[in-house]
Amino acid sequence: MAKEIKELTPRNENYAQWYNDLVIKADLAENSAVRGCMVIKPYGYAIWEKIQKQLDEMFKETGHVNAYFPLFIPKSFMSKEADHVEGFAKECAVVTHYRLKNDPEGKGVIVDPEAKLEEELIIRPTSETIIWNTYRGWIQSYRDLPILINQWANVVRWEMRTRLFLRTAEFLWQEGHTAHATQEEAVAETMRMLNVYADFAEQYMAIPVIKGIKTPSERFAGALDTYCIEALMQDGKALQAGTSHFLGQNFAKAFDVQYLDKEGKREYVWSTSWGVSTRLMGALIMSHSDDNGLVLPPKLAPYPVVIIPIFKDENGLAAIGEKVEEIAKELKAQGIVFKYDSTDNKKPGWKFAEYELKGVPVRLALGARDLENGTIEVARRDTLAKETVSIENIGVYVKNLLDDIQQNIYRKALEFRTAQTVTADTYDEFKERIEEGGFILAHWDGTPETEALIKDETKATIRCIPLYGEKVAGTDMITGKPSPQRVLFARAY
Repeated sequence: MAKEIKELTPRNENYAQWYNDLVIKADLAENSAVRGCMVIKPYGYAIWEKIQKQLDEMFKETGHVNAYFPLFIPKSFMSKEADHVEGFAKECAVVTHYRLKNDPEGKGVIVDPEAKLEEELIIRPTSETIIWNTYRGWIQSYRDLPILINQWANVVRWEMRTRLFLRTAEFLWQEGHTAHATQEEAVAETMRMLNVYADFAEQYMAIPVIKGIKTPSERFAGALDTYCIEALMQDGKALQAGTSHFLGQNFAKAFDVQYLDKEGKREYVWSTSWGVSTRLMGALIMSHSDDNGLVLPPKLAPYPVVIIPIFKDENGLAAIGEKVEEIAKELKAQGIVFKYDSTDNKKPGWKFAEYELKGVPVRLALGARDLENGTIEVARRDTLAKETVSIENIGVYVKNLLDDIQQNIYRKALEFRTAQTVTADTYDEFKERIEEGGFILAHWDGTPETEALIKDETKATIRCIPLYGEKVAGTDMITGKPSPQRVLFARAY
């Protein structure tokens, strides 16, 4: 096995280090010269492009269109919605000047004190304020509604403790911002996008998720309700994989966005926002990968198949190349993207290990003996199983195999989550089980005081109040007060 793989820290020794090793060694990303920021490398960005492309298609299928809004937000905008500014104030990066100049004392470059901005600018941590200021000019009557807009962008939230993909000062994301004539339409939009995220996570990322609503203390700043999808990572910690917010009329009132209804009456607009980010890359890595490297679901792998020739000389490579052309036609006919690695600067064993590390779902190896026998070696990344099969109808065989791998990866993740989800009826039981990791379903009395106490004493948070599943009333495990249903607790990223 390749040296690079041997150097991965085992998950059971140090999960955090394993994750960091894998991100670096699989060529996904690296830390940049700017503290807290990352460079997403080509292979990592190719995975993000697959995520982005599929989500973009799903957004457009639901009637949304893409636009782009400024990176800079006037500071005064942030103060118009009180909860919003309170929620983001500590994370904001602020632009105060617009010019540099040479230090007159010859000590390099300094900020020109005469180039101070009249109004300071915030580098967007999220775009509600700049977008709703814009919507004021777009919305006059009910005929202008609904507005269903998404933007793909970068944002900055000044994080002190960062980890590649999971929490960085700058990250990539999409943010949807919609405007509606009625509360009912806005709520329906909030739920629709929550379901889009859940469908994407399960069908494409092969990650089972729990849909729920956040407690008031965990809501997005400025929202009336925040809905989320929660996933469980292999170390037993939860990861919030997407959020959809019902904003009510808060931002419409803050920016005076009104419309004339069919009766000629002026009303404030109802709104939503929703988003996912490159944090999904972290979820993808931590949900499926192992001590040998990445395990990628075929639907999001940059190339689901790699073909590796095994040859002794140029003549041998040429003969294999002719057969690969036939294989390529079959794979293309099935809509399968593949890579043919015919480089001669690395031995086949090194290539096997490299593509195993990078999580390529299927590896095809073809040598002189295979040409004679009409066979090909097939290795699947999820189970590491290998078999030699007939090369006839290989395209159909690989297509079925990729489908099976996609389903198997999801099934394995679901079985893990099921095994790691327990109930707790007493606080002592809760404190014991939280040390083992996983999801805990327990009763909560609905008060922020009890929620804060549990968080302070155990570092566990209420990930969500599940929308579906069993809803049996009980009593809070600490206070004994009534509880309408169990809520989902976990320690989280």
